[in-house]
Amino acid sequence: MSGHAPVLLVVLPLLAAPVCLLLRTARASRFLAVSVAWTCLAIAGSILAQVRAGDPISYMLGGWAAPYGIEYRIDALNAYLLVIVSMIASVVLPFGGGASDLTVRTERLHLYYAALLLCFCGLMGMAVTGDMFNLFVFLEVSSLASYTLISLGRGRRALRAAFSYLVMGTIGGTFYLIGVGLLYQATGTLNMQDLADRLRDLTSAGTGLRSVIAGFAFLVSGVSIKLAVFPLHQWLPNAYTYAPAKVSAFLAATATKVSFYVLLRILFGIFGASFVFGTLHLHLLLVPLSLLAMFVCSLAAIYQTDVKRLLAYSSIAQIGYMTLGLSTGTSQGLTGSIAHMFNHALTKGGLFLVVACVAYRIQSTRLEDWNGIGKRMPWTMAAFVIGGLSLIGVPGTVGFVSKWYLVLGAMKAGWYPAAFLVLLSSLLAVVYVWRVIEIAWFREPPDTDGVRDVPPALMLPTWVLIGGTVLFGLYSEVTVGVSRQAAGILLGSGS
Repeated sequence: MSGHAPVLLVVLPLLAAPVCLLLRTARASRFLAVSVAWTCLAIAGSILAQVRAGDPISYMLGGWAAPYGIEYRIDALNAYLLVIVSMIASVVLPFGGGASDLTVRTERLHLYYAALLLCFCGLMGMAVTGDMFNLFVFLEVSSLASYTLISLGRGRRALRAAFSYLVMGTIGGTFYLIGVGLLYQATGTLNMQDLADRLRDLTSAGTGLRSVIAGFAFLVSGVSIKLAVFPLHQWLPNAYTYAPAKVSAFLAATATKVSFYVLLRILFGIFGASFVFGTLHLHLLLVPLSLLAMFVCSLAAIYQTDVKRLLAYSSIAQIGYMTLGLSTGTSQGLTGSIAHMFNHALTKGGLFLVVACVAYRIQSTRLEDWNGIGKRMPWTMAAFVIGGLSLIGVPGTVGFVSKWYLVLGAMKAGWYPAAFLVLLSSLLAVVYVWRVIEIAWFREPPDTDGVRDVPPALMLPTWVLIGGTVLFGLYSEVTVGVSRQAAGILLGSGS
């Protein structure tokens, strides 16, 4: 079965989703979903070790050779992403154990796990495929499942958030599909590797550039909507705020990271850095938008009264860091961006689980209801403090590692003001993180409640992710090593 490992990452969650519907019980569905996630994590880990030691893995579906058939192609970059997504799923899915009061009604939990598995399947498929149209199919699978998951939140606002995400997601998917069609018209292929080779010949000869540039514009615009690149981010705050607790944690830690991977693959793997930044000068647009995201969304986070919405705006700002790193076109900047995929997944996933823990006890995510919560739930809020330090980029956490390489990348590109602004924007993170800490730890709690820390089924997954922010912050050789190897692959693919 080891030879079929790439396709198993997609087939296992795809087959498990309808089984959850047939089981119709929360306990059995949860057991199946967790088993699938852990199995996929083991497979993804073995694939990462294999590609780091040797050549990329190429798997031909149905025995049809590329570029005529669909190819699953895995190198260090998407193997790293597969580990990120499966790791987050393996931690988030067991969160809560048998606790039903996590904003999803008990009678709908089997639907919830089925949708989560479909979303997981779509995200893994987007990461593993080497075919542009097949990527669109998985993009729609994950998106449709995400709309369903968000709508499972309690209250009508969850439905409005899901509908808003559906509209924006449909526009993004349509733009992506138009871009794929234009590139297919110009090159006659959908295989990413073959497409990159043919585009290199076209751009060198200067023929068919109008279709190529139009296709490039549609692809980047569509993926940017899915990624929530500023100012195309309007769908994200409501989606994260009103979705069920575990859904917010899962999507915040995975969905935007997969979209960022797709953007990396398009810019560097298909079109190449020389064409994107040398001919089209995309960085002249992307750098200002990245810097605006870092400051505008951090300022917006400061004024939020709901902790989930605060973290949502923080996520948009963090996406700005990642897009800034790729805009440098340097090895250090790309290394920082790719490392930030993993680091931000750990940090933001852990913080959203902290919010879920607090909401489990007090049924509120509003800051005004968090007075003195640190004194009542010390272990839970200690996790928030550590995650907040990682968001800021304090040494000893994973946030520092990514920002260090992003600053190095900006300086390598000669963008010294941008490097300074990365450091300056971290001060804004201090403000919104401190707002939560001050309310939670330095205000007096109500006298009438008996709120205490959450059970181990909620505490353990939270501390696994938050503990990871410290572990990989102190021992960053593995994550930075994989990120550097992936950056080398991207920069070499367009040469």
